[in-house]
This record gives sequence, structure tokens and C-alpha cells, in this order.
Amino acid sequence: MRSKILMYLFIFALLFCIFIYVNDKRILDAKEQKIEQLEDKLSELELDQVQTSESTQEDYFNLLDNEDAITYFQNNGVETEGLVAKLEDAIISKNSASNDNPLVPHAGMEGSMRINKIKVLNHKWIIADFTDGAYWGEVFLTYSIQEDGTPVFNTEKSFLYPKY
Repeated sequence: MRSKILMYLFIFALLFCIFIYVNDKRILDAKEQKIEQLEDKLSELELDQVQTSESTQEDYFNLLDNEDAITYFQNNGVETEGLVAKLEDAIISKNSASNDNPLVPHAGMEGSMRINKIKVLNHKWIIADFTDGAYWGEVFLTYSIQEDGTPVFNTEKSFLYPKY
């Protein structure tokens, strides 16, 4: 009788150990899955933060995000809505099929120099990209808005990238 009780006690202890092992294994797997999900979410948030900080730094020099520049124009009675588009149109309209853009101080070697991209930095400065199809460079412009609302551009500096 005593050996049967010990055998039943041993079987019960064995079943209890198996139950504890299976239960703990299930809990451990659930925790590992939760950790993996949180690590994935953390890496996504870090990536988003890096992209957000890069875009914030990229937009730092931007007329529309510069309150001081907007205030400057408002104090001088210049309408700021659509000003960037107006400036870009005024520069692009100087491009010609047969002549170089007068704001580009380099003569086109493979065609006429045309301004392609424009970035209005603030209430005084613009940077633009130009090319003739084979050679390209950048030009730094200053500008002012006359009382009648027309922009006046001055070429300050430019450089031409070497052709490789």
C-alpha cells in the first residue's frame, strides 16, 4: 500500500512538473513575441524620428517656415501668399530655348543654360540649379521686391561643376 501511495505521489509530481513546464513555456513564448513586437515598433519609431529630424533640418532654410522673413514682407506691404511660386515663375520665365538665362553667369557650352530647380531660402536669398544638358552648376541669387510687386534678382556667386 505504501509503495502504491509513493507511486501515485511520484506520478502526480511528474504530471505537475510537466504542467508547470508547459505553462511556463507558453508564458515565455508569449513574452518573447511581445518583446519582438516592441523591438520592431521601437526601430520603426527611431527610423521615423531620424526621417523627421532630417526633413526638419531640410526645411530649416525655407521662406514659408521662416517667421522673420514673413514678418519682413508683411511690414513692407508685400503679399506673402504665393510669393515663392511668383519668384520661381519669374526666374524660370527667364529661360529661353535659344539664349542663356541672364541670371546664370556661365555661357552654355552644349546648349543654352537654363535654371531647373529653385530654393527660396529667406526674404533675401535664393539658390538655384542650372544646366545646359552636359554641364551643370548652382547659382546664389539675392532678390528684392519692388513696390509694384515685381522681383529684382542679382547674381552673387555661382559655380560650375567639372565634367568628368
